[in-house]
Amino acid sequence: MGSGPEQEHRQFVIDFYGAMAYGELSAFERFSADARFSPTLHDRITIGKLAAEEFAHFELVSAELADLGADVEAAMEPFQAFVDAFHERTRPADWYEALMKAYVSDAVSGDFYRAVAVSLDPPSRALVSRIKADTGQAEVLRVRLAQALSGDARLASRLALWGRRLVGEALTQAQRVTFEHQFLGALLRRTDPASRKAATDALFARLTGNHSRRMNDLGLTA
Repeated sequence: MGSGPEQEHRQFVIDFYGAMAYGELSAFERFSADARFSPTLHDRITIGKLAAEEFAHFELVSAELADLGADVEAAMEPFQAFVDAFHERTRPADWYEALMKAYVSDAVSGDFYRAVAVSLDPPSRALVSRIKADTGQAEVLRVRLAQALSGDARLASRLALWGRRLVGEALTQAQRVTFEHQFLGALLRRTDPASRKAATDALFARLTGNHSRRMNDLGLTA
């Protein structure tokens, strides 16, 4: 397995995959639950398809962890509390809030993983690109949200507020993971604390900016 920097990098990649795997598993569970409360049969089918995609992503990351000789459950466990805390603190009040949560949280996580992937080895970059590629999921959610918001100023105001809370909670949990596990700074090739902080601050600023643009696409204030 190697030693020194090589072994250290391997562990960083395992941690990265562990966080991603648990995020994908949680997304599958969330979409599966949301599908049951869809207002129309078409919505139920659409959200059900998204759930199936998330579980397929989970299986891809699990296979990569197994190839690295890592136990999938053990790799995910350190990140379970962070992801669960986010979902516990952002329980949607209805189906429209659930839809907004999917739109915001999946987009933010996709931005995060794609940004970090540029510092990974080529096979790992390819896997992240495959899982987090723009497959139209965000557009499906955006179109459905836009339909719901059209002509409904009250819902628009409520979901704008909800979107701000969601991105705040998502970034808070991501920062906690970064602080407690330190894998992000290492993957970004930063060795000293000041440089790591600057790199992570820049990344989170980019995530916030991307979120604002997506909210603007819906005609909402971020």
